Parts: sequence; structure tokens; C-alpha cells
Amino acid sequence: MSILGLIKRNMTRESEVSSSTETVRKITRELDKLDATHAKFIACFAYLLSRTACADLEISREETSMMEKIIMEKGGLPEEQAVIVVQMAKTQNLVFGGTENYLVAREFREMASQKERLALLDCLFAIAASHDSISTLEDNEISQIADELRIEHRDFIAIRSQYRDHLAVLK
Repeated sequence: MSILGLIKRNMTRESEVSSSTETVRKITRELDKLDATHAKFIACFAYLLSRTACADLEISREETSMMEKIIMEKGGLPEEQAVIVVQMAKTQNLVFGGTENYLVAREFREMASQKERLALLDCLFAIAASHDSISTLEDNEISQIADELRIEHRDFIAIRSQYRDHLAVLK
């Protein structure tokens, strides 16, 4: 079962839509063909991916491609929808990043299981490593997101260690 399949069973449609931040609502509206719970989960997930990619103030083609691939795989979306989701998440992050970052992370934390939060953390490192080097800025942003998601430090280190060959600080 996919990550999204697990979350669908635990949420009600009305509660997710009413508690969405404006950023999540904009992305969710673009995905109106999907179940509301699924769309909200993907919107938060994509936003957090773009937050990591944007940490160094530049989102590379490699990062964009990796985000699209992850959204297709983890979200079960066709390529056309994944491209839209990623583009909207990137735009929302650039425009509202400073004010929305914590709010979106909190929403994701509230709807996601621990397993889903750890899977997201792995995806964040994969995005940052997509151009062969995880900058200190990206590493710090991922650490901040992990804190906001209330991921224990030992779990953060366990996942981060899988990407140690890409960490700029260790090169």
C-alpha cells in the first residue's frame, strides 16, 4: 500500500479542507480530481520537497526532475499532474516560503504517520543529493523540517548517514 493509501483511511474530508493553509489550498484546488485527503497530503509533501530544493535559493533541473519523479511514485500521480504539483509547490514556496514553511510542516506532521514522516525525510535528502552534493544550507533546512515534523534526532541521523557521500560539509 502506498503512503497516501495509509493516510486516506485516517482523515475526514471536511477537517482537512477547513484546516488547510492558503498555500496548501492553492495546490489542492489544482488537484480537484483527487480525493481531498490525498490532494492535501500531496500538496504538503510537494511543498516540503520544494522547500528543501529552494534552501540554497536555486532549484536545479535535477531537483525539479527528482521532485516530479517522487510525486509520481509516492503520490501515484500521472506525469502531467506531478509536473503541475511540483511547479505550483515551487512557486508557492518562492512567494510564501518564509510565512508558510512551519504551517505546512505542521499540517503534514498532523496528517502523516511516523513512517510517512521518515519516508518524507528520505525524499528530502534525495532531492538535495540529486545534483551530487548536499549543501550546508540544504542540510540545515532538512534538519529544520525534521524538527518541525518532530522526527527524533537518532532517526534523522540514521537517514542522513545514507547520504553522507553527498554532504558538502564532509567533502
